[in-house]
Amino acid sequence: MSEIAAYSADRSLKGKLRRRLVRLVARRPARRGPGRPMVSFSFDDAPATAVVEGRAALEARGLRGSYFVAADLAGRTGPMGVNATAGALMQAAAAGHELACHTFSHLDCGQADRRTIAADVERNARVLSAWGAPAATTFAYPYGDVSLAAKTTLGGRYDILRALHHGLVEAGTDLNQAPAVGIEGPDGEAVARGWIDRAVARRAWLILYTHDVVERPSPFGCTPGVLKRLIEHALAGEAEIVTVAEGARRLAG
Repeated sequence: MSEIAAYSADRSLKGKLRRRLVRLVARRPARRGPGRPMVSFSFDDAPATAVVEGRAALEARGLRGSYFVAADLAGRTGPMGVNATAGALMQAAAAGHELACHTFSHLDCGQADRRTIAADVERNARVLSAWGAPAATTFAYPYGDVSLAAKTTLGGRYDILRALHHGLVEAGTDLNQAPAVGIEGPDGEAVARGWIDRAVARRAWLILYTHDVVERPSPFGCTPGVLKRLIEHALAGEAEIVTVAEGARRLAG
C-alpha cells in the first residue's frame, strides 16, 4: 500500500473561529454527569505501536481502551509509523477493546460536505463489519476539525462525537463536540495528569487521546512509560477507567 502523506487541517484564524463558533450550535447536551470520576484512554488512527504497547499497558491492569479507526489507514505507513492491520485490530477487539469510528479515509470533516461525510463513515462501517467488528457507537473527528455539516450529519448516528478542545464531560457537555485532552508533546504527561486531577475533583469524565506509543514517539504520541504512569495516576485517584463507548453508555443511563 502507498504511504500516507502528511496533512494539516485548516489552522488559519478562520478555521479556529469556525471550530469555536460551531460549539454554540447543533448541541446535544449530556443530561447527566457520570456520578463518579471516569477516565478513557483512546488512540487515534490506531498505529501498530498503540495496539501493541497501548494494549499491554492497559491489559496489565485489567483495563481496556478505545481505538478510533480509519479503515483505509490499516496496515499503511503514515506520520505516526505503520498503522495496525485489520487482524491486529480484531485481536484487540476480541480482547475487549473498543473499535470506534474515525471516518474511512481520515476525512477532514471541517471541510467536507454532508454527503461526503455520510458516505465516508458508511464506508468505514461496512469495512469494519466485513472485518467482523461490532458496529461503532462512538466517533472522533479527524484532526479535531468540526463543522455544522459534520455535527448535524453525525450527531444522530453516534453516542458521542469527540473533538480535541480541552475539557471534561459532565452534565451539559455537548456530546456532538465533546472535549478531550491529548497525551502528546513534551508537556503531554503533565497536562494529562492535571486534567485527571480535575476529573477526580469534579467527579467528571475525562477522555484522553494519543497516537503512537513508542520510546521515540511522533509529536502526536507518547512513550509507554508515560502511558503507564498516567494509568496509575488515574487509578490512584480512584477514577474508573472505561472505554469511550462505556462512558457514553453511563451518561445515557
